[in-house]
Amino acid sequence: MKMEGIHHITAIVGHPEQTSRFYGGVLGLRLVKTTVNFDDPTTYHLYFGDSEGSPGSIMTFFNWMNDYKGIRGNGQVGITYFLIPQGSFAFWQERLQSKQIQTKVVESFDEKQLHFEDEHGLQLALIERDVPLTNDWETSEIPAKYAIQKFGGALLYTGSIEATKQLLEKDFGYVSRGTSERERFSLTDNQDETIDLCSSIEERGSFGIGTVHHIAWRTKDAEEQLQWQQKLQAKYNVTPVQDRDYFESIYFREGGGIICEIATDEPGFFIDETDGQLGLTLQLPQQYEANRAVIESHIVPFQRPSGNRSSQ
Repeated sequence: MKMEGIHHITAIVGHPEQTSRFYGGVLGLRLVKTTVNFDDPTTYHLYFGDSEGSPGSIMTFFNWMNDYKGIRGNGQVGITYFLIPQGSFAFWQERLQSKQIQTKVVESFDEKQLHFEDEHGLQLALIERDVPLTNDWETSEIPAKYAIQKFGGALLYTGSIEATKQLLEKDFGYVSRGTSERERFSLTDNQDETIDLCSSIEERGSFGIGTVHHIAWRTKDAEEQLQWQQKLQAKYNVTPVQDRDYFESIYFREGGGIICEIATDEPGFFIDETDGQLGLTLQLPQQYEANRAVIESHIVPFQRPSGNRSSQ
């Protein structure tokens, strides 16, 4: 078996209003699901992605509100890459600067990356690559022709280059594409996404606001997920299958310290909301529905970002 690429990336942030304003307003992603953390139903779990909430486009957030700042370091996703259409780099550079967001242009592997941080300190980068325009979500300030399309990959801060390389190459089927200041990997069938490895961070990371909690990889269905579970459990401490309503998941920590998830594409985000209603109301896991009133009294309201499908 070979991995299909990234399914989603989950980060820890603060107030949901800031998350909505930044990822929905500034970056123009669609809020495709408003739900709660399965392990702490008084905490939001917000999902942002393309117009369909497609696997490979979804950035999700645990809103820890008044918690402590995390420490960025080994054992984490260091930088999350988003893909923007060809010809849109100048648009995004001007847009972020107009929002008083500091940017830095980085040359890596013969391409430009636009680096910046969100309000909570998460490191992000926009990369311009020649990819099909599959996201038709637009806002009043971001036309669909400039919209972020999906993930472009990630820079992983690993505590062991060799251990993480083994996961990527031996277990997942990634291929090394060369070395610059770091080594780059991609899948033969999905070269739009690239995974870069770095171990220059001396400090081990710790979870908190402004850090990535885990990276999730794609598998098409529950049957293939069980095959991954059987394959990986000889090397890693793999969890039983967890039902996350919109996908099923297994988790493990790879040898470089990064928490990994393997999530199914199915059933997706349309099982409890229509297209026009995605993300607009609080959706609760079935086991918490009886406590809806109590949960709603603990979570803070926030303004949903606006947007619509392009008519072009």
